[in-house]
Amino acid sequence: MTATYAITGVASGIGAELARILKADGHRVIGFDLHETDRNIDLFVPLDLNDPDAIRAAAASVSEPLDGLCNNAGLPPRAGLEATILQVNFLGQRAFTQAMLPHLKAGASIVNMASRAGHGWRDNIAQVKRLAGLTRRDQLDGFVAEEGIDATRCYNLSKEAMILWTIAVTEDMVHRGFRINSLSPGGIATGILDDFKRAFGAQMARNVERAGRPGSPEEIAEIAAFVLSPEANWLKGADIAIDGGMGAFNMTDMLGLDCLKLSA
Repeated sequence: MTATYAITGVASGIGAELARILKADGHRVIGFDLHETDRNIDLFVPLDLNDPDAIRAAAASVSEPLDGLCNNAGLPPRAGLEATILQVNFLGQRAFTQAMLPHLKAGASIVNMASRAGHGWRDNIAQVKRLAGLTRRDQLDGFVAEEGIDATRCYNLSKEAMILWTIAVTEDMVHRGFRINSLSPGGIATGILDDFKRAFGAQMARNVERAGRPGSPEEIAEIAAFVLSPEANWLKGADIAIDGGMGAFNMTDMLGLDCLKLSA
């Protein structure tokens, strides 16, 4: 059955691969991005998640019911973009999702693209709540200054917020007849991989070395396509790590789990 899906950040990376996969499966794709594209989409809608007016205009331009929404757009950790990272990666995504709810059909699936970098949320819940309490773009510069956070921390915080927001709204979405989940990729070979290498340095290099390679955008997009699909209809409120085992490697080290390994 043909479905209609909306994807943000559709011009490159994981978003572009997801659009390609969905089109190959015979679905209709509405693509949102700051950069215009016509690859593997049926309709392009300009979207600047850093501009609240543009968010409202983009959502208002949708005139057909949707079977799913993938909030994939985002910025990497780059110095000088601290407030913009928080806006684009979290506040903007949240506002866009709110504006898109009237377009979602019963049974629709929402997929939020988080990150392994957000898996420290348990240690930062209070800061995530302070961020989530903000409602305007112009509050973010003051927030960054008050919290004393750099671009890397802003990136991690934005992804922690995406994971916790997904969890927090799951019951509400179920009552509305929707599903929502988050995906947490780690070490993916996209055009912004160098940003993550600079931000996370030796730790990321070691993780990729242990995994054997970085992941590919297609590998993440395949899982996103499944989570969007009706076949995943009992998956609700989950965060799925897609990192080639990197999280498991680190947890084994942290918890000293060598005693549980199979003997040689």
